[in-house]
Amino acid sequence: MSDNTYNGWTNYETWCTNLWMSNDEGSWTHYLAQAREAEDVWALSSTLKAEYEEALDEWRDVIDGVWLDLLTSALGGVNWDEIAKGLMGAVSDD
Repeated sequence: MSDNTYNGWTNYETWCTNLWMSNDEGSWTHYLAQAREAEDVWALSSTLKAEYEEALDEWRDVIDGVWLDLLTSALGGVNWDEIAKGLMGAVSDD
């Protein structure tokens, strides 16, 4: 069994997604607001995943083939629960 963790996160996909979500003030503020409004980690996790899936759907006319398959696979590897827990922890520290 191999260890696929990355920088303390479940995997590279989760770490990278979290990094981009928190990388600029506008995104960070948006996701913190979602965390404040969420009933629980599961609800926030579902909201985040749906938001990213919707964004990917908007690109389906632009990218296709191997690129779409690879992007879909990478997003499928994101541990949305882990990201949601981190966001919920950040808002509870406020």
